Amino acid sequence: MAKVTVSLDADLAIEVMLLAGTKSPQDAVELVVRDFLATRRRTEARTGDAADESRLAAPQAPVQEG
Repeated sequence: MAKVTVSLDADLAIEVMLLAGTKSPQDAVELVVRDFLATRRRTEARTGDAADESRLAAPQAPVQEG
């Protein structure tokens, strides 16, 4: 897998490490990103995504003319 280098503010990196319970900022950020992606997939599985918008829209009453 390809590696990417990202610069973060030291305070942000420390906060993420504390929340994730890791000793490495790299591991902490990786855990947070993986959790974010997993949560998004679970949410889409339960609620649908943009492609499902027409299915989820409330039906409109027919327009009465005359």
